[in-house]
Amino acid sequence: MEKRLKLADRIWVAVALLHRRYPRRGDFTRDEIRESLRESGLSDGAGPGSVNAHLKQHLVANTKPCGGKYRMLYETRAGHLRLFRAGDDVHPERQSKRPSKHMPQAAETPARYWPLLDWYEQWSRKHSHAGGPPGARDALIRLSGSGKGVWAQEHADAYVNRLRNEPG
Repeated sequence: MEKRLKLADRIWVAVALLHRRYPRRGDFTRDEIRESLRESGLSDGAGPGSVNAHLKQHLVANTKPCGGKYRMLYETRAGHLRLFRAGDDVHPERQSKRPSKHMPQAAETPARYWPLLDWYEQWSRKHSHAGGPPGARDALIRLSGSGKGVWAQEHADAYVNRLRNEPG
């Protein structure tokens, strides 16, 4: 007999399926996630109100918690979600000594979804902000401050005045 997934885990699976289907997309609307739940048969028995509460609060790491402190999703902009990754902002009230749930546990998940759990581990490592602020891997952001030695011998105002006085 196959294990029955909790609603939080079903929503996580639906979002993971979207990420796999559309790897170039950074996030998905709540409606797209609801549709993924329906298409994959994961919405069976889940009331719309419960799904909405999970998509707006229960699972979203950067929103104020209402009940549990799961960190399974991340709101990138109003109404758009993706899977949570290490280094994402977490609402202060979701902080705890022991990190809260961010993905389904294999022991509680039907075997047919285990490849998604493996995929997520690789995906989240690849896209993680851990070890630095968001954008730390961006080449232009890494250049920030790299030219400060150029101005070490001359104040910026003096440089501008010198340019103004040069013939030209």
